[in-house]
Amino acid sequence: MVAGKNQQHDNTGRNRPKLIKPAPKRGLLARLRTYFLTGIVVSAPVGITIWLIWLFIAFVDRSVVPLIPDAYNPSDVLGVSVPGIGVIVVLIVVTLIGFMVTNFFGRYMFRFGERMVARVPVVRTIYGVIKQIFDAVLAQSEGAFRDVVLIEYPRKGIWVIGFITSNTEGEVQRVTTDDMVNVFLPTTPNPTSGFLLFVPRKDCIVLDMTVEEGVKLVISGGIVSPPDKKAPSGKMAKVEGEPQAERK
Repeated sequence: MVAGKNQQHDNTGRNRPKLIKPAPKRGLLARLRTYFLTGIVVSAPVGITIWLIWLFIAFVDRSVVPLIPDAYNPSDVLGVSVPGIGVIVVLIVVTLIGFMVTNFFGRYMFRFGERMVARVPVVRTIYGVIKQIFDAVLAQSEGAFRDVVLIEYPRKGIWVIGFITSNTEGEVQRVTTDDMVNVFLPTTPNPTSGFLLFVPRKDCIVLDMTVEEGVKLVISGGIVSPPDKKAPSGKMAKVEGEPQAERK
């Protein structure tokens, strides 16, 4: 009896399970197109990276190798062109300069050269800006380009990625009432340009991602997002010395 009812129920077409149609088979051209695009995605980053490295090595070799005396030029001694000789020479020279500057005589000569440069009006401005940039990027001082933060910009409710460069000092800190930090706000996809913001320390949320991961996030426009290193608890640490605050 029950079976008959079920059969009748099925015959009415009610509650009949829907059949899932199998995906249509892709043609040969569609598969070849997929393979080609996949190959581009895999090989393009590697190829472009190798190409840029090769261009850099070739540029340095063209600039440095002609300055090497023929008696010491490996290309002339071996009779064949050796790529990368210019890069090796630059690395050796820069290392020797760093070694010389670390001793008393080298420091004296370096300071003497800086005093001479400071007397040239235009050159001293260019030199000063470049020196400050390199000091900020390469210095091992506390908090220099080591923290990735979230700040609300340009208005509340909109969050952006920034990089703490240092603590705010001088007149800017004196005329403000809050404890301020210098935050570099990069642009996408070129993170070398951006804005300098003076932000209260309490308004910055420090992220667990590294500076490299933060730069990748900016360059990719949010496509490459680093994994969350902590369980999703909805909390992030404030800038050092501040309590944790929940993200809304």
